[in-house]
Amino acid sequence: MLRVRVIPCLLLEGVGLVKTVKFNNPKYIGDPINAVKIFNEKEVDELILLDINASKAGSPPNFSLIKDIASECFMPLCYGGGIKNIEDIRKIFYLGAEKVSINSYALENPIFIKQAAEVFGSQCIVSAIDVKKDFLGKHKVYDSSKNKITDLNPAEYALKMQDLGAGEIFLNSVDKDGTLQGYDIELILNVAGVLIIPVIASG
Repeated sequence: MLRVRVIPCLLLEGVGLVKTVKFNNPKYIGDPINAVKIFNEKEVDELILLDINASKAGSPPNFSLIKDIASECFMPLCYGGGIKNIEDIRKIFYLGAEKVSINSYALENPIFIKQAAEVFGSQCIVSAIDVKKDFLGKHKVYDSSKNKITDLNPAEYALKMQDLGAGEIFLNSVDKDGTLQGYDIELILNVAGVLIIPVIASG
């Protein structure tokens, strides 16, 4: 039987933690350092830290904040948000993170996943995929930086990311985000069923 990994996902807006519902109305819920200390005590397996505004604003990662958080984090840390080049990744790893999550830029430039995996290894490159149902109720990849549903099939896109070298898929259901209604099981099964790499289920 596979061991379940517990991986909290913390959303950053500026320097504060927020909670969203279906990717909307972010509400401030506290300081990220305090949250990291709590999860240290809970001995979670890993922590994902996502800056939800960096890609939308075209901003680089907040390296100073990443350094502060990584210095307090006793479990493996994955950071995502605003990553657009190899040097960003190199610096994030230097500051103490073990993995990076790449979402918006992979939609614009899928080959970046391959480039990053070739430099740093697949084990530390996570492809984040946001998914939202269209007006017909079909799952489609959602571009959160542009607030629009694409015509991409999530399973096919995830398979492409795997083929390009991603070591994990972070799969997030926009429709389930923050609703406390449980996972989109159909989506998870459809995507995980075509992959050989791990899928982190969120939303």
